[in-house]
Order: sequence, then structure tokens, then C-alpha cells
Amino acid sequence: MEPVYFDWAASSWPKPPEVVRAVTELLAGNGANPGRGGHRLAMAASRSIYECRVELATLFGVKKATDIALLSNATEALNLAIKGFLRPGDHVIATELEHNSVRRPLEWARQHRQVEVTYVGASPEGVLDLKAAAAAFRPTTRLFVVSHASNLLGSVAPLAAIAELCQKHQVKLLVDAAQTAGSFSIEVEKQGIDMLAFPGHKGLLGPQGTGGLYIHPDIELEPILQGGTGNNSEDIQQPTVRPERYEAGTRNTPGIAGLREGVRFIRAKGVHSIRMEEQARITQLHEGLAAIPGIRCLGPRVGEERASLISFIKEGEDPAVTAHRLDREYGIAVRAGYHCSPLGHQTAGTLESGAVRASVGYATTNEQVEYLLDSVRRMAACP
Repeated sequence: MEPVYFDWAASSWPKPPEVVRAVTELLAGNGANPGRGGHRLAMAASRSIYECRVELATLFGVKKATDIALLSNATEALNLAIKGFLRPGDHVIATELEHNSVRRPLEWARQHRQVEVTYVGASPEGVLDLKAAAAAFRPTTRLFVVSHASNLLGSVAPLAAIAELCQKHQVKLLVDAAQTAGSFSIEVEKQGIDMLAFPGHKGLLGPQGTGGLYIHPDIELEPILQGGTGNNSEDIQQPTVRPERYEAGTRNTPGIAGLREGVRFIRAKGVHSIRMEEQARITQLHEGLAAIPGIRCLGPRVGEERASLISFIKEGEDPAVTAHRLDREYGIAVRAGYHCSPLGHQTAGTLESGAVRASVGYATTNEQVEYLLDSVRRMAACP
């Protein structure tokens, strides 16, 4: 049975043909190490990485491409941002909708750096309590961390309001764009974003093992890795120049070449166009699921803004069983469980059960959405 893919929030698939071709061509035609040689193959590998950095800078409204560190995923980016920025005695604000890629580094900083952490609450639908957020600032607050969109509820954070609060209190803003990069318009300067963590393998349509962090030029992070960078080899200390300061070790050159093509695909198609298409599919799915007896949808109500995902629960059935049946009986790939977001489940009241998550992408069709809906209807009618 040909798989019908509704797990774009975990990893986008299918990739654009250009992405696959770029990875394959570089693996087959050039195995050189970027930045570690002056021969033509090494220079070509370095050029692929440079071109990817420029594409990302253009996409996110970054003035200097060297302010983007190319890393292995958004998790590494968030670890670098949090651990590289916070110091003992600092206070950081986050939300109760954060992924473990934010929460765990923050809890590490609390235990090992004596950093204080405040988690701002949200409604069961994922609406952030802005009054509580405004009241959470202290004289020692240095950082506000927020997911642009919840990977469980699909709710979208009010970035403009948060950025205004941060600017008022002279606090830096770190945004986790795991569910929005590539399908939401993001311009770091215009939106007051000081650091932006993004994965390459989701909405940016690149291979797994890619991602990065935009770092405002006024922010100096302490690297969490030290090692070879291909330059300043005689210096015992990690280089201070960007981006090498944050990119110790060999980069995933084939993956980055694929990411470059994913970003080019997005820019050619248009972020707004992708957003509109995905919004149409997720609205279609949300309306259909909400109309099925025994199905409870999480997150924003029908008609309210949400990212390109929806989580739901089938009454009387473990979400893992629901997902397993969709896979084995209908060939539909969804994700079940806690989605690395226990705080989000606590907010939604689903900490005991977890949920099924279906997510769409640029290639999801009307017919696929109707097939998923019809499958859920069959399952609800015949438990």
C-alpha cells in the first residue's frame, strides 16, 4: 500500500526533486571536506555551504549571512542559544507550550548554572497569557524563549506583542521556528527577533541532519563545541570570527546542499503561496475532523489561526492504537504520543493520554485530506 503522509511536522516528505538531486550529485561527484583544502573539490564544497547560508539569509531577512550558524538541527541551535547565552543569576522566560528542545536545556541551565526560569501559561487552546508574560519580567531577565507555533496544539504565538515586551525591558528574544520556518513569513529585523532556531528537514524541505541558528550581531554566544574549523589552526582558542566560531567540525555538506535547494524551492514558490495552500488543507482537515462524532480536536477552534498541524483524540481509544490502525489498515502515516511536549499536553489536559497528530505540507492534496477524513469516519463508526 502506497503510504499517505501526514507527518510533515516531524519531517517533510516527499522532498522536492531538486533537493534529492543536489544531495545525490554532491555525494557522487564531490566528497571533499569544505574549508579544509585549497583544491577545486574542497572549494566547490565550501561554495555549496556559502550558497545555502546566503539563501537562508535572504529568506529570513538577515543582513549578514555569516550571522547564521549551520548546525545539525533546531535542537542543537536551541542548545547553543540557551547554553551559550545564559549566565549564573540570569532569569529567563519561556512558555508552557515549549518543546523539550527548549525545556530540557532550560532545566539544565537551572540545575547547572543557577539560572531562574519562569514558564508563562496558556489557555487549553494554546492562547498565551500576555498579562502573565508582561508580569514575569524581572531586573535579572535576559532572555525570552518562545515557540513560534506549538508542535502539539498548532497555536501561533503573538510574536509582535512578545517582541514589544522584550524591547521595553531590553531582553533578548529567542524564537523556535521548528513549525513555521518555510511556511510563515519570518523577517528577523522587522520582527525584533534576536536569535532564530530552525530545522532544515521540516518546512525548509531539506534533508535530516540540517538546521541552524541566526544570531544577532550584537550577541556573542559561548560555543558549546570546540574543535577544528579549517582556519586559525595555530590558535589554541576557538576562533572569534563568525560563523566558524559556532561550526566546529566538518559540516554535513551533502545535506546542506540539499537544504540550499529546499530554500530555493520555497523562495521560487513563495512563502505566502505555501502558507495559503497549507492553510487550506489544514482548515479542510480541521473542519472535517470536528464534524466526526467521538473525535476531539486540540488547539485553536475552527477558523482561528493555526500552524499546518492538528492533534486529535478518538474517544475511548488510545492514540497509539488510532495511529497504528491508520497506518496498518489505511496506509496513513500520522504521529501519536506526547510529541516531546509534556507541558503542552498538561496545558491541553491530555497528559494522561497523549494525542494523534496529523500535519500537512506543500505537497498535500485535497484528495489525501479527504482520504484521511474518510478513514477516521470509518474507524469512528466501527470501533
